[in-house]
Amino acid sequence: MMKAAPVYKNLSRLRTLFCLCFLLLALAGAAQKAYFIDGFHGGVYGHYPRGYTGFIVEQLKKNPFWKINLEIEPETWDSVLVREPADLKELQGLFADQSLTGRIEYVSPAYGQSYLYNISGESIIRQFAYGMKKVRHYFPGAVFTSYSSEEPCFTSALPQILASYGYKYASLKNPNTCWGGYTRAYGGELVNWIGPDGTKLITVPRYATEGLLPNSTWQTEGWSNSPKYIKEALDYGIKNPVAMTLQDAGWKNGPWVGNGNRGYQPTEYKTWRDYVANASIKTPKEDWKFSQEDMQVSLVWGSQILQKIAQQVRVSENKIVMAEKMASLSKVYHNEAWPQASIDEGWRTLLLSQHHDCWIVPYNGRRGDTWADKVVVWTGSTNRISDSIINSAFQSLGKSTASGNAIRVYNTTGSARNEIAKLVLPASQDANAISVVDDKGKEQIMQVASTGDGKGSAVYFNASVPALGFNTYKIISKKPVSAKGAQASLAADGSVLLETDLYKLVLDKNKGGTIKSLVAKTMGNREFVDVKNERSFNELRGNFFDDGGFHSTAEKAVTVAIVESGPAVVKAEIKGEILSHPYTQWITLKQGDRKIDCRLRIDWKGNIGIGSDYKQHGGLDSKDYQKPFYDDSQKLLALFPIPFSSQKIYKDAPLDVTESKLANTFFSRWDSIKNSLLISWVDVYDDKNNLGLALLTDQTTTYAHGENFPLGLNVQYSGAGLWGRNHTLTGSTEIRYALVPHAGKWDKAGIPTEVMNWNEPLLVSTKDAAGETMKSLVDVSGTGLQVPTVLTEGNDLLVRLFNAEGDGKPKKIKIGGTAAGAALVELNGSVKESLGMQKGKTGTELTIGMPRFGLRTVRLKNFKAN
Repeated sequence: MMKAAPVYKNLSRLRTLFCLCFLLLALAGAAQKAYFIDGFHGGVYGHYPRGYTGFIVEQLKKNPFWKINLEIEPETWDSVLVREPADLKELQGLFADQSLTGRIEYVSPAYGQSYLYNISGESIIRQFAYGMKKVRHYFPGAVFTSYSSEEPCFTSALPQILASYGYKYASLKNPNTCWGGYTRAYGGELVNWIGPDGTKLITVPRYATEGLLPNSTWQTEGWSNSPKYIKEALDYGIKNPVAMTLQDAGWKNGPWVGNGNRGYQPTEYKTWRDYVANASIKTPKEDWKFSQEDMQVSLVWGSQILQKIAQQVRVSENKIVMAEKMASLSKVYHNEAWPQASIDEGWRTLLLSQHHDCWIVPYNGRRGDTWADKVVVWTGSTNRISDSIINSAFQSLGKSTASGNAIRVYNTTGSARNEIAKLVLPASQDANAISVVDDKGKEQIMQVASTGDGKGSAVYFNASVPALGFNTYKIISKKPVSAKGAQASLAADGSVLLETDLYKLVLDKNKGGTIKSLVAKTMGNREFVDVKNERSFNELRGNFFDDGGFHSTAEKAVTVAIVESGPAVVKAEIKGEILSHPYTQWITLKQGDRKIDCRLRIDWKGNIGIGSDYKQHGGLDSKDYQKPFYDDSQKLLALFPIPFSSQKIYKDAPLDVTESKLANTFFSRWDSIKNSLLISWVDVYDDKNNLGLALLTDQTTTYAHGENFPLGLNVQYSGAGLWGRNHTLTGSTEIRYALVPHAGKWDKAGIPTEVMNWNEPLLVSTKDAAGETMKSLVDVSGTGLQVPTVLTEGNDLLVRLFNAEGDGKPKKIKIGGTAAGAALVELNGSVKESLGMQKGKTGTELTIGMPRFGLRTVRLKNFKAN
């Protein structure tokens, strides 16, 4: 008994200690858990060193608590199979568990890891289609649930594309690689990302509290689980905050925040689908109508190297969809074999040319094998394949024993067209001794011109071609009759007048060949040139920072020559100098065509500086917030002052059109990026007078606009770029753009239709024409819809539809043939709904409803053309 007291005291102390430990554990358990998205970004073209698959496998085995998210170029696994077959097999085993709690999620299968915002909508669809197919070749059970990217690889229309592929979630964070920009900070834990068509997708945004990291020009605060970042999120009401970094493949860090012992405690690794489904609030509390201007992104726009990349990609994008549609005509009308392997390879190289590194680090790589060099090779391959497919279709659709005097004109768009077509004849054929007639013998407006290379003649003639089909004309031995139409004339003061049924355009010889007057005849002879503005219309002006500051083409007189004088086409050639650098510009108008076509070539004598002079001669640090290439106001711009009392800006984006909310497009710092991107067109609209002017471009670039600053097209920048790398002039600059004056807002004016016609010109074949003289496969004329592509799978026809400018009411689609059945299908192939078919005058009619900017794919089973 005497020893009982000490024993009791010890027990009491133990009980007290136990209670304290329990309390501490309870308090620790009460601390809100944070989450971290780790993983890898890169690939065989970007960065994925030999042996890296083994490193990933080793780290997953060593750290059983770790989960990873992959954004690896899908072609990488072709190389891994050869270099690391055993490690690939182990990774496949670890990848096999694709449940919500599995350890690996493939968050971006995009084939070429494109930025997406800078390419066509159809290209985005194929980035996922080909990428998912390649990933599933190596990881057959891959489930694509969440989309995420380490770069700002986003665009406003992603929700409907992702949802159609079966995705449930997305993230708009790219916190550790923001060199090219970031998304706007907005909202809390989850939002419903609403696309332009109304599709909702549960999304983790860059939080409203997720600031840009101080002393960095490539990070937000969400790159790590810092206590500050997590605390600010919690204080904002985000119950389950998450941070993210997808490490560059090649880094040897292993788990980014250790075993959870770094930064805020406690932190748990998750895949995106595990986080949203099992750790988040699951149901968003707010909707976000994400605008393209919420993409705060910028590159070295206007630099010659980026210009050429953007132009090369645009040409290939246009060619390959035209090739697909021509191959479809050949398949359905002559049962020619579908060139699947060629189409696949054409798309493969195009998708690689859209890789984000091509655009942000074009100079990187070995001499002769930089990213810019790769784009030349890749797009060149796509173009050769596309041209081959189109020429094969010409052969197939033109087989006969006719006398060789037929012309077949093809239209690859979904709307009927009546416009000027161009036929090239060999030098052996006297173009001045022929006429072009339709199938009823009616002569067409015709004009003969030189091809410019001495190898033949160009014959312009008026062609009426049905939607996604062809019409046939004949060449007869008869001198063409004179016809009224477009005309060009020279005034006494040297000015040149170009006139069509739509416009009167006057070029001022004494002010650089700028446009002195542009009158739209069908709009009450409305003048579209602001004659009171100090700037001239179509003037080139920029800051030559080593050569005296701002200079303009309007400073000097030029020579202006009439190259084409009608009646189908009128063209003027302007030759002048800016400083001492020669330039040539061609202004072309066609009878009946709303587009005023402008082509510019500047023959730089050497590299000169153009743009802001900020730290152009050294001292530009990568951490410097201010960068000279951000400032578009000082780049060489083509300016278009218009006399509109109110000016709203509308601009296109992939599968979208944005009404700009920017007061102006100007910025000079990384922390205040504005989206001034011009993908295909930008439109200035005067809502008071219901008039507009659209500017079309042959490349993704930027535009300039603001109060007392007219619409401007970015023509040239030469100077320091990212990381201080000098973007130089290494030869001539050649660009093409067009102007479309119009009445009504952009949609009522049919600007997207004009753009599609510009991108997909009529194709003219002199192969002997076989069969019927006129055919139309798919007709959406007058509906506001477009037909981005048409494909065949076996005996089925797949027709892609996009509501570019129509309303949400049901639309009638005319199909030139019959089918056993029709259905709307998702991009992943699943059936969305069956469609009723009605018999029409020329085949089958479908009634389809979709919202503005909606995308639909129609499968016609066992299709037979009429």
